Amino acid sequence: MDLSSLNVLLAMAPPATPGTQPDPKGQMFSTVGMLVIMIVMFYFVLIRPQQKKAKDHAKLLQTIKRGDEIVTTSGIVGVVVTVKDKTVTLRSEDAKFEITKSAVAEIVKRSGDSSETKVV
Repeated sequence: MDLSSLNVLLAMAPPATPGTQPDPKGQMFSTVGMLVIMIVMFYFVLIRPQQKKAKDHAKLLQTIKRGDEIVTTSGIVGVVVTVKDKTVTLRSEDAKFEITKSAVAEIVKRSGDSSETKVV
């Protein structure tokens, strides 16, 4: 495209009418609408998945029972010895730990199951 054809395109544009201004209410509704759309996107992309993950983890913590093989968030693998309200006692080789329930990352093997099941 050369310069002369650009001038032809510019000449075809509607003339600007002096003294007219855009409607401020229309711009406000447009801005508020975009803000609402961004908040809804934030909810569905960030907040809702995190809430679902927390709900699933709480459900996992309620199902821990004696004999389950678990993995903690720090990577310790052990078998549950006792379960209390807020803590879990587990045995890993020759060591015995008492950890908070929130430190349980996943249940590797249920006490009654012979197959490995991942619940997270």
